[in-house]
Amino acid sequence: MIPNKYISRYWIAPLLSGLLLLSSCATNPVTGKRELRLVSQTQEIQIGQQSYLPSRQSQGGAYQLDPELTRYINEVGQKLARVSDRPELPYEFIVLNNSVPNAWALPGGKIAINRGLLLELNSEAELAAVLGHEIVHAAARHGARSMERGMLLQLGVIAARMASAGEQYADLMVGAAGIGAQLINTKYGRNAELESDKYGMKYMVRAGYDPQAAVTLQETFVRLSKGRKTGWLEGLFASHPPSQERVEANRKYAATFPRGLKKGQQEYLQRISTLKATKQAYADYDAGRKALSEGDANRALTLADKAIQQEKREALFYGLRGDALLKLGKLRQAKRMFDKAVGQNDTFFAFYLQRGLIEQELADESSARQDLERSLKLLPTATAHYALGNMALKARDEKSAIAHYRAAAGSRSPLGQQAAIFLARLELPQEPGKYISARGGLDSKGRFLVKISNRAPLAVTRIMLGIQHRAGKMDKIPVNGTIPPGKTVTLRLPRPRDEVRIGVIRATPVQTSQKSINKRRTF
Repeated sequence: MIPNKYISRYWIAPLLSGLLLLSSCATNPVTGKRELRLVSQTQEIQIGQQSYLPSRQSQGGAYQLDPELTRYINEVGQKLARVSDRPELPYEFIVLNNSVPNAWALPGGKIAINRGLLLELNSEAELAAVLGHEIVHAAARHGARSMERGMLLQLGVIAARMASAGEQYADLMVGAAGIGAQLINTKYGRNAELESDKYGMKYMVRAGYDPQAAVTLQETFVRLSKGRKTGWLEGLFASHPPSQERVEANRKYAATFPRGLKKGQQEYLQRISTLKATKQAYADYDAGRKALSEGDANRALTLADKAIQQEKREALFYGLRGDALLKLGKLRQAKRMFDKAVGQNDTFFAFYLQRGLIEQELADESSARQDLERSLKLLPTATAHYALGNMALKARDEKSAIAHYRAAAGSRSPLGQQAAIFLARLELPQEPGKYISARGGLDSKGRFLVKISNRAPLAVTRIMLGIQHRAGKMDKIPVNGTIPPGKTVTLRLPRPRDEVRIGVIRATPVQTSQKSINKRRTF
């Protein structure tokens, strides 16, 4: 992203004009309203496809215990998608292995619903109300429009930043994963929510579902929001705030449709029977995660064992047990738990990441590299990139180390900051101008001053300036002392007789001891 301080007032207007020329005015396929369009349908689909896997991974991965449930959710979703205003989108519907009641949609029709929300619904019609609402977010381009607003504000660049500070992997996700995270955590405005309710009900009726379910669903959400039920505030309510206004609008609109359409209560309850039977096991797992986050590894271990006793097929439970053992310093036992977790579910990044970090600690670098690289394919994290950077540096493969540290430095976490320091140490000797800038000019008294700024995340010393004269002569001027990170020093030099160009020829990072960072990041 181009920082505002580097944006010249001389080219802001031309760039914005260029963006507007590349854009077009189009009719929204759902509302029929005219709107400025910067993101094409092809781009919407591409963004959704690229963000779907990391977005699912960051939210717990796919729920695998009951494949029939996922097929059922997809059937209901596809039934609604076929009667939507954009049936041509490549819709996908998946159940996420996450207890937080939530659902979200990415541009292009990639939709997910958490197992935690399914437990709160009472009928297939209420499920249709949730999925129909999310389909409208995709069909009406709500996510794409939020991106377009960001593009206008930031001159075409999407800020890859998590909106949810409480998200488990928030400070460690890098690359495209951050863009998906921004999109699924977007808090929709009042108009977008009312639109999604209204047109979602229309899709419900077209598919044969009773629109009254959208009313009862919103009534439940309003009641839960007033009671501030645990989990809801960081889930559905964060991005889809309920209100009595929405309840009344839904009730009024539902009254315009015929009665007697499908509710599907018994069928729905039968379909979620496995979820209901394992509800307590997941409650114990969630309590174990909370205990671990509070530093109580022994309690987390007890709760993991309790969850496993109730449901031996769930990989997350073995992952929790592995994390607790890791926290207790029992590396080999922890590795065996992650072996089991991978055996139960080989599609979730955290198991490979944790096992890779343990293997690195046990000096099994070949296995560690394989697991860490596998984790990156599922979800790019600063943790994996940092570990692989350290391994590459140890093997004297500076090119690979720089690539991994650069990726890890994209995270705003302490680990990302450490990676940025290692990156600067490697790059400064070869590319001093990337981190150290120098510019000269005359002050009000006619003195020639040179300002040297250190943009590196560490102190630098032994700086050598190069002053290139128009006649071709090069003066090399050493700068005494050390410049701390983020600081600027000013030198007074003899006034040149002709025009000069100033650059940094050399800069050396100060070798200071770094605070150790625990590589065994527990999720």
